[in-house]
Amino acid sequence: KIFGVEITPVKKLSILDDQLAIKGNIVKQLPTDKVPWGIKAVYGDSMLDKTSGGKDVNVAVLDTGVIKHKDLEGNIKECKDFSSAKPLVDGKCEDKNGHGTHIAGIIVANGGTGGDGIWGVAPEASVYVFKVCTNLGTCWADDVAMAIRTAVDDGAQIINISLGSDTESSLVTDAIKYAVDKNILVVAAAGNDGSYPGSIDHPASYVDVVSVGAVDFNMSVPDWAARGLNEETRSFIRETRDIDFAAPGVNVESTWKDGGYVILSGTSTSAAHISGLAAKLWQKDDKNPMEATRVILKKFSQDILPTGDDNVSGWGLPKLR
Repeated sequence: KIFGVEITPVKKLSILDDQLAIKGNIVKQLPTDKVPWGIKAVYGDSMLDKTSGGKDVNVAVLDTGVIKHKDLEGNIKECKDFSSAKPLVDGKCEDKNGHGTHIAGIIVANGGTGGDGIWGVAPEASVYVFKVCTNLGTCWADDVAMAIRTAVDDGAQIINISLGSDTESSLVTDAIKYAVDKNILVVAAAGNDGSYPGSIDHPASYVDVVSVGAVDFNMSVPDWAARGLNEETRSFIRETRDIDFAAPGVNVESTWKDGGYVILSGTSTSAAHISGLAAKLWQKDDKNPMEATRVILKKFSQDILPTGDDNVSGWGLPKLR
């Protein structure tokens, strides 16, 4: 995880330090389970064999890029590279890191053209691939901010940011304000910095961002998952440095940069589950779809730890049933 502040005013973010769960970085050419456990968890259906939903919803994935994986064909709407001097507008979709492809798969993977692939939460949604990070995972705040604003202007309804920094960037915060003012839902990973209060990363710590912590298969919160600042259980009050929800973040299988599949653990994957669920539940007919979708996510949440809001899992895990 590369965090810190440059001498210049432009701050540095990074992809979160998600861990490969398979030693030796072994990539499988066929998924272990066509519907991974995390997808089944947010659907509330352990027997689920395919997913649906997300039609006419655009999700911007700000990350390391995304390849045109066979399980993502038809979902990728545009690719833009903000990490280079000359952005590729609707150009070649690439990801030499793998993180972005993994995140996109959790959100929208469609089972593959031959039916032997993996399913994401909302396979009918479209993805805007916005590469904001280098191949090593460093992401500059000005690139992230520009991508957020472009996502809004290009018609995204949801922005997934599985990136983080220990320090706040006014460029990113201002861009998020721009998105929220336009009724865009911004979802961010809480971070993997451990169990002390206030370990949540920026931009997940920003009050208008949907911040997501992690749970494992047994619905336990891992020690490495970041916490919000306020330890008190309370009513639904949005606060700075607060956790909103928890979602699957341990041993999550998804698409990978070479066309295969790999397992990762980290709140990056948790955020992707919530972005996908938000796409499936998007309240497009409401006059304020962003707020209405947040309310629906809260309504469907089931407590992980104490009853009500807490700094570890927020309102809990949103489940369709």
